[in-house]
Amino acid sequence: MKALKYILSTIVLFALVGSCTEEEFGSLDFADKVTAPANVSALVQITQDNSGQVTITPKAEGATSFDVYFGDETTSPATVKLGENLEHTYKEGSYAVKVIAKGITGLKTEVIQEINVSFKAPENLEVSISNDEAVSKQVNVTATADYAMSFDVYFGETDSDDPIAANIGEGASFVYQEPGIYTIRVVAKGGAIETTEYTEEFEVTAIVQPTTAAPSQPFRAEQDVISLFSAAYADVAGTDYFPDWGQGGQGSGWATYDLNGDLMLQYTNLSYQGNQLEDPIDISAMEYLHMDVWTADVARMETSLISLSTGEKPVWSTLTAGEWTSIDIPISEYTDQGLSVADIHQLKYVGDPWAAGTVFIDNVYFYRAATVTAPSVTPITFENLFEMSSFDGGAISIIANPDANGNTSTMVAQLVKSAGQPWAGSKITVPEPLSFATATTVTAKVWSPRAGLNLLMKFEDATPWPNTVASAEVVATTTVANGWEEVSFDFSGISTSTAFTNIVFIMDNGDQGDGTANYTIYLDDISLESSLDFEPKEALSSFDGGAISIIANPDVNGNASSMVAQLVKSAGQPWAGSKITTSAPFSFSTATTVTVKVWSPRAGLNLLMKFEDATPWPNTVASAEVTATTTVANGWEELTYDFSGISTAAEFTNLVLIMDNGTQGDGSSNYTIYVDDISQN
Repeated sequence: MKALKYILSTIVLFALVGSCTEEEFGSLDFADKVTAPANVSALVQITQDNSGQVTITPKAEGATSFDVYFGDETTSPATVKLGENLEHTYKEGSYAVKVIAKGITGLKTEVIQEINVSFKAPENLEVSISNDEAVSKQVNVTATADYAMSFDVYFGETDSDDPIAANIGEGASFVYQEPGIYTIRVVAKGGAIETTEYTEEFEVTAIVQPTTAAPSQPFRAEQDVISLFSAAYADVAGTDYFPDWGQGGQGSGWATYDLNGDLMLQYTNLSYQGNQLEDPIDISAMEYLHMDVWTADVARMETSLISLSTGEKPVWSTLTAGEWTSIDIPISEYTDQGLSVADIHQLKYVGDPWAAGTVFIDNVYFYRAATVTAPSVTPITFENLFEMSSFDGGAISIIANPDANGNTSTMVAQLVKSAGQPWAGSKITVPEPLSFATATTVTAKVWSPRAGLNLLMKFEDATPWPNTVASAEVVATTTVANGWEEVSFDFSGISTSTAFTNIVFIMDNGDQGDGTANYTIYLDDISLESSLDFEPKEALSSFDGGAISIIANPDVNGNASSMVAQLVKSAGQPWAGSKITTSAPFSFSTATTVTVKVWSPRAGLNLLMKFEDATPWPNTVASAEVTATTTVANGWEELTYDFSGISTAAEFTNLVLIMDNGTQGDGSSNYTIYVDDISQN
């Protein structure tokens, strides 16, 4: 019954509505008066930075939204509500932008609005043109300009040459065939169609003398070299480097050329020139004649040795223009021609082409294969002073050790990095050259105010910076704050023939220092170790009940090496032991302390270390022995052997180890030890 009541009520309601008159609701003519959006336009704003960015704000009466067609390669419209704007990036040019205004009823009004996007041509163009200081006839061009992104350089060698492009602020380079005056044109380009140009008549020059020193020479013992002209070695006294021999009349000349303090021989319009020795020299024990030659225009050079008894014999060498050519002529190339080398009194240099070119010659000497191993870096303990210097805000000094915990040295080096250049640092110059011939790992004790400090170590030859010829650098990072730690620098790949005399240190290279404690560190015990770590096998032998072998490290706690030497003393003689024979002799000319890592089954084990020369026992000529005692049981420790008083002239090739000398071994674990990292520091 209720449902019927509600249905009837609804019918009555519709009936009432249907009976209303037009007067009661008003006129329905409003539908005929609905119009499309009017006064459609767009406010267009173009940025003035040559980016091409345009902001479009559509406007209209009676519109709720807009579709905007940008008029470029963009095909789809962008939709924006009334009162909002949109951004679009244009290239330079004119565009017909179509704006479609849409009303609430769906009616639309369309207008086309022309916009013109124009960019500024590059302004304030500045061009730098220069001859390269190192490459002959190379010209370098750099350019800067406002409203420019790149530039083209027409170097003008030919009328039709293609330009070389580069970014603004960077450089473009070109090597000419011949020196001379050329028209160089630089065209700066930005977003604008219009460009800006610069033209200069520029003289291209050839480099006719070296700009860098000759290559650094390796360490050579005095008995292995006879030098005529080289800063690396002691020269034969009384040599006349410019005897001329009448060649000045043919236009040939000579001089000593000084390159930032590095002297070399210069021979111009080389027909022939040479060196005259005051007294003849015997080079029969030598194996090679070495020299370094730089030239811009000599294709090859003849080098003749002249003997008092057998005359002269020539050898020709090809030269590379614009570079140092290192020449090593076997002495046999002269003796095979019948020349006696026991009484050499002159060297003669002949140019090809004749009397038409210039050569610069350095490092003229005779040498043979090394009979003495180059000295290693002895520990730099700073108990003794070295030549020290700093640069660009760095500072170095020797001070009393401020923290003996972890380093008991009395004196250490203090390094401070103050405000200056981000590469500010310090340099240590050692009196004897450093060689990496036998080891390439360098360690240093470092006290740092913070963990994570990056310490750059760099080795340089003796040639003053920026003309340094050979160098190598490695960065290591500290892990301890306000304490000493040993930091390792791996110089694998460094030249093993170069003599390095300078060690450079830079903390946090690239960061500005402030001279505070945060940029103050201490250094001590910089060591290049000639190390036997038993990873590569040496010649091993044993005697009278001893036994030695290479095995996997049985205890990496305290020694992370993968392989170690195992020594066992069995029943036999009380002096039973083992011997290690090295390919290169030990030399104690620079250090007399030897360390070794030892794993012992017991504290109080006596380990004798003995060095012997190459003469087989019992006829050994030179030897020295020292005994050290273990203090740790069933663990690794480092034992130190002080060989003060050992012969510094003898060459030792055998290292003997005997545990508990004078006591009978039994081959048990009580007479089994492990050794590793035998190091002469």
